[in-house]
Amino acid sequence: MRLLLKTCIAVVVGATIWGSTAFFYPMTDSFGSDFTPPKNKPSSFRVSNFFSQDEEFDYLDKQINRFIRREHIVGASVAVAKDGQLVYAKGFGYADKEAQSNVEPHHLFRVASVSKLITAVGVMKLHEQGRIQLDDKVFGPEGILNDSLYLNYRDKRVEQITVRHLLDHSGGWTTRWGDQMFMPTIISRSLKKPLPVNESDIIQFVLKKRLHFTPGQSSYYSNLGYMVLGQVIAKVSGLEYEQYIKTNVLYPLGIYDMQIGGSHMNERVESEVKYYEPENTYYVDDYSGTGEQVLRTYGGNDMHTLGAAGGWISSTTDLMKLMLAIDGFETFPNLLSDESIETMTTPLRAGYSPLGWRRIKSNSWVRTGTLAGTSALMVRKHDGISYVVLTNTGNWKGPALATDITNVLERGLRKVKNWPEQNLFELDNTWASTRRRPQVIY
Repeated sequence: MRLLLKTCIAVVVGATIWGSTAFFYPMTDSFGSDFTPPKNKPSSFRVSNFFSQDEEFDYLDKQINRFIRREHIVGASVAVAKDGQLVYAKGFGYADKEAQSNVEPHHLFRVASVSKLITAVGVMKLHEQGRIQLDDKVFGPEGILNDSLYLNYRDKRVEQITVRHLLDHSGGWTTRWGDQMFMPTIISRSLKKPLPVNESDIIQFVLKKRLHFTPGQSSYYSNLGYMVLGQVIAKVSGLEYEQYIKTNVLYPLGIYDMQIGGSHMNERVESEVKYYEPENTYYVDDYSGTGEQVLRTYGGNDMHTLGAAGGWISSTTDLMKLMLAIDGFETFPNLLSDESIETMTTPLRAGYSPLGWRRIKSNSWVRTGTLAGTSALMVRKHDGISYVVLTNTGNWKGPALATDITNVLERGLRKVKNWPEQNLFELDNTWASTRRRPQVIY
């Protein structure tokens, strides 16, 4: 009764703002490449803080508020699911501190390396479509990226690199001389090309260098490898990387707001938060070569080239949809086959990374992301509880902040004794919790 009342309120509010016309889209596994999502957005508008005021979550709320104050985080968004149902979605702090606008669940955040999970799902979707094999070679005359500009390589071992090697970070690259995704000036000078550099420039640059180890012989976290995977997806699909992901991964789940983010303040999209860095941070050269000194948050990093490795923006509720669709449980329709999900979560050998995920633990699957001005965390637990946390503030702790966030969520969720029966996805304009009913978008 409580959720029904809230639903009625939401429908009235939604009809007032968006108009009274309802649009119906049938659930399908994919949409045509020319599919245009509905424009009356954000799609998750009706999932607001109002619907997560249950007293069962009071202790969790207190823990999160205490945490963001202690860590000087301007704003955060949290989503929690239980057995495939979205039971909690709430924002904390400010989406825009200067404007004093509060975070709501529909706000979009940079998700940093969570983008790698999105990319891995895209690769597995191509694999299920029979368009790519995980052992396909990436470079060389017989490779996927066999364009002439990629055939002038120094180390013949690059011909051994496979799609799987890129997915599990065993392609042969390390950051011994720096992370190739964050050294545009060096790449520009090496190639004698003006800034900004693009993905093709970065690939050509690394191909002129020797690999740090033989592909498949070790595993070393690589942003570069996932950027290359973005190019692989584009080449195999015949679509731009972002378009393929949206059409084959996101739209079938009713996710219409996720996209590759912009690098500068004036590129913020509707409902995207502002990003903040800790005090006493330092300035860097603008990636585009303007000569201006900027914060990494706005202009220091090229979000477009990071794309497949770290460039996506999303709300917590949309990331939750994606996670539930690849969690292997039967409580939410799976986007991938059981075989694909098992492949992604079963490293080939000890010490190697899973595909897309950051860590596979005995009781949970974890994906983290860190970038200047943001921190992201996704956790899928074996007991059916999942959570997503996004922040709009950098922290000197870097990736270690995810551990603190995990502790806060675990501590708060342990106090929940009577889980609400509500499913907040039912309030979402694009609810996709069953493929047997149409989506209703007001």
